[in-house]
Amino acid sequence: MASLGELERSVMEVLWNTDADLSANELRDALALRDDASGRAVATTTVLTVLSRLERKGFVSRTREQRPHRYRALLSREEHTAELMHEVLDRSSDRDAALARFVGTVSAGEAATLRRLLDELANH
Repeated sequence: MASLGELERSVMEVLWNTDADLSANELRDALALRDDASGRAVATTTVLTVLSRLERKGFVSRTREQRPHRYRALLSREEHTAELMHEVLDRSSDRDAALARFVGTVSAGEAATLRRLLDELANH
C-alpha cells in the first residue's frame, strides 16, 4: 500500500469523515474549512490531481455516471491503518520482536482490547 502525502491524507480525512460521495469542489470546500487557519487555499484542479493519484493507488473510487464525478473512500480509516501496520511488520527482519516491542508499549486498556480480540479470533 502506497503511503499518503500531506494533501492526500487531508483529502482522505474528509472522505473518511463523511458517508456521502463528494465532488472535487465539495472536497475543496471541506479542505478550506479544515485548513482555514493556515490560510492555504487549494484549487479544484489540485484536488482533482490528488483524487486521480488516490484512485490509482486504490484509495478512492470515482462515480463516472454523472457530472461532476463523485468520489468515495474504498477503505475505511481503520482498514488503512491495519494495512500500514502489516506493511511495517512485513518490513521487519524479526516480526516476533517487532510485535513484542509494540505490545510492550500499549496501555492497559489497549492490552485488554488486544486480549479480547485474540480470544475472539481463537474462538472462531
